[in-house]
Amino acid sequence: MANETFKDIEKLENDLWEAADNLRANSKLTSSDYFMPVLGVIFLRHAANRFDAADRQIKSDQASGKMPKRKVLPADYIARRSLFLPETARYDWIMQQAAISGSDLPKLITDAMTAIEAEFEPLLGVLPKDYGIFETKVLEDLMRLFNSEQIKQATGDVFGRIYEYFLAKFSIQKAHDNGEFFTPSSLVQTIVNVIEPDHGTILDPACGSGGMFVQSSHFIEHEGGDTAKKVVFFGQEKNRDTIHIAKMNLAVHGLEGKIAEAITYYNDEHTLVGKCDFVMANPPFNVDLVDAERIKGDPRLPFGLPGVNKQKKVGNGNYLWISYFWSYLNEKGRAGFVMSSQASSAGHGEKEVRQKIVETGDVDVMISIRSNFFYTRTVPCELWHLDRSKPTEHKDKVLMIDARNIYRKVTRKIYDFSPEQMKNIAAIVWLYRGQQKRFLDLITNYLGSICKEIKEIPSVLTIFENNLEDLQGRFNSLVDAVSKHEEIASEKKQSLKDAFVELNEAKKAYIIDKEKLIKSLRLFNDKYSEALPKENDTQHIMRKAFEPYAEAIRGLIKQVDLLFKLAARIADLGVELIIDDELAAIYDRRAAAKIKKQLDEGRKAAVEQMKISVYFYRQVVWLQDRFPKAKLTDVLGLVKLVNIKEIEHSDWSLTPGRYVGVAPQIEDEDFDFEQTMRDIHTELADLNKEAIDLAEKIQENFEGLGI
Repeated sequence: MANETFKDIEKLENDLWEAADNLRANSKLTSSDYFMPVLGVIFLRHAANRFDAADRQIKSDQASGKMPKRKVLPADYIARRSLFLPETARYDWIMQQAAISGSDLPKLITDAMTAIEAEFEPLLGVLPKDYGIFETKVLEDLMRLFNSEQIKQATGDVFGRIYEYFLAKFSIQKAHDNGEFFTPSSLVQTIVNVIEPDHGTILDPACGSGGMFVQSSHFIEHEGGDTAKKVVFFGQEKNRDTIHIAKMNLAVHGLEGKIAEAITYYNDEHTLVGKCDFVMANPPFNVDLVDAERIKGDPRLPFGLPGVNKQKKVGNGNYLWISYFWSYLNEKGRAGFVMSSQASSAGHGEKEVRQKIVETGDVDVMISIRSNFFYTRTVPCELWHLDRSKPTEHKDKVLMIDARNIYRKVTRKIYDFSPEQMKNIAAIVWLYRGQQKRFLDLITNYLGSICKEIKEIPSVLTIFENNLEDLQGRFNSLVDAVSKHEEIASEKKQSLKDAFVELNEAKKAYIIDKEKLIKSLRLFNDKYSEALPKENDTQHIMRKAFEPYAEAIRGLIKQVDLLFKLAARIADLGVELIIDDELAAIYDRRAAAKIKKQLDEGRKAAVEQMKISVYFYRQVVWLQDRFPKAKLTDVLGLVKLVNIKEIEHSDWSLTPGRYVGVAPQIEDEDFDFEQTMRDIHTELADLNKEAIDLAEKIQENFEGLGI
């Protein structure tokens, strides 16, 4: 299954977080205490993995003659994107020493961090060393948590995700600076997808944990490039602890960057005005305490100040940031940044600055994001994108995208974009830029994913059917024995018999429909999988050809769920009807319960496999229904290409919703009931967890009062 690796990583992330958070709870430490040391352990484990991989590569290169057989130097490891680790800084060595009675584990880890800093100057003074706050047992459990075979085999991408996942979770807990050091990855990746930072100088003047740099690296490497050879990262950040987080984040991903401690309102540490190929940032919103006297005449403010109050403070810092971003760009530079939704339509001095920026012709793409994308703020926002080298035909135009109805529910309070939603938004930008082939290639990829996923459906259904067959055999013996038992009431006998007949009838209907569908899917795959259509017309033909099968798959999902429900009902009835040893010998309740559990697992796997094939079909439908000719067109409620005259007429507003309009309310024939149910379960799980946490706090308070 194509998303198996992704699901495995998600499970690993969740398992690691739950275990680590339990350790925190048991240690009585706060999230703020625990935050940096845990990130340090993740860093230490990943550094060991990279070192071991580089060591194997060096030995292989020397054995094959690609590298001379000489003394290996630290530079040989750095060339392979690994830190050189002295023996005392290697995870396995630390764990071996920890196994020795009397060894001081907090000191071992602290010494390891110090040794790494001594070998790698960019990390000097960065790594956490306050491991003495842990009880030895808690720290040992934490180290063992990141020492499983699965973690030892994890690649750089997996570790990067784990690090970012922990950053996000700590951000939710407001563990550091109210969580504002972390920009949700889906927003960062959306910006990256639009500005495509693949060369030159990249600046983030409010760099936080360095997520913009990491996502830029992912983009470059996905395109087949080498980040170290393609770009140079520069950052500014006012909080020293956050700088440490960013440097560790870069190191975890095998990256380097020049990050200065500075308040960007007043300092330009890297002197990069007019020199940047790309600028990316998530600056603090609506800051109102910037000293106007200190920034007056700053060359980074060519559009003037956005308004000064009686206290000689800038009333709102949003347009200071926007001006800075524009000023840092060279004549071909692009910028992408997160901004408060208030900024795109703000009045007075802010409107005057916005007008001047729009009149440059450099505002390129505006994307509205709904509320709840941030972990510690519920406010909506906009993603601004500037391009100093827009083609002539776009110079007086701005692409407005209202993405507030595009989202995926992560928890009851947090939303993000799925990978496909981010690709679909990027596809709109591709059409705007005349890159039709990229749009069509994306649809080809989706069609290929459909073929790949439907090919796996028969095997997962077979597993489900085998378990169902086993249970049916046991149920058959049970029904026969119960029907002859004199002490069981006739209505109970009839109830069991009716349930068994209903299961058998449902099974027969399922087999007929399944065999018909599997045959159709096989023929569909044979026709299309080896020569996927690359032109718009033929892609539409393939999409239409799959349409009845998508509907049939949805129907089969309902049948699989029904079969499990009926089987589970009989299994429960069987438990109630085993009233003596004779029946118990015929119907083994424990064995039946085990197979019932296996049947449920098989059901979930089969349903998920069928859903994923329909999911990719839905992506094709989403794109083709909105852009049937594979060309940019206005879509009510989603996208519109507007000119400067229209913007001027709208009081220089850059709020997409003001231009794209509201899509009419129509009945959704392709309503995703399963996703809606999944969202409901997500909300219910979160509410249950909150209820448990609240009950525990109440209990602690009672105990504190001696009640």
